[in-house]
Amino acid sequence: MAKEIERKFLIQGDHWRDLAKGRYYCQGYVPTQGKQTVRVRIIEDKGYLTLKGPVVGISRSEFEYEIPLTDAQTILAELCQKPVIEKHRYRIVLGDVVWEVDEFLGENQGLLLAEVELSDADQTVDLPTWIGEEVTGDPRYYNSNLVEYPFKNWA
Repeated sequence: MAKEIERKFLIQGDHWRDLAKGRYYCQGYVPTQGKQTVRVRIIEDKGYLTLKGPVVGISRSEFEYEIPLTDAQTILAELCQKPVIEKHRYRIVLGDVVWEVDEFLGENQGLLLAEVELSDADQTVDLPTWIGEEVTGDPRYYNSNLVEYPFKNWA
């Protein structure tokens, strides 16, 4: 079984921008009951289906499969909640970890988040200077919640 273990942070400053080139992501969420997530994502010209279990601490089960682009486009248009999440993602390798910085667009314009995936929940990681407040346990920052409660509507 695949396991996702990650920490999430706000970004401060622009020092991260020179470290990677961004790729365009468009993703949506199929409504579910309970705490599992069904995500459909397009990264440039490829489609993906992802199933995620409930969060336990900072980890959860995750399964991701490539699907035909036309299927992903149809699922996003017909089955996913609106608005879909649009963002540029920057992958930044620092030491033995990869940081993923998401610069949100559309309804979530202005939100900048960084995630780092860990090999285990107790792994320590050096925080770059551009990392701000940790928001790992704050559900407002889950991409699936940004569909229902877009950043532009936050007080």
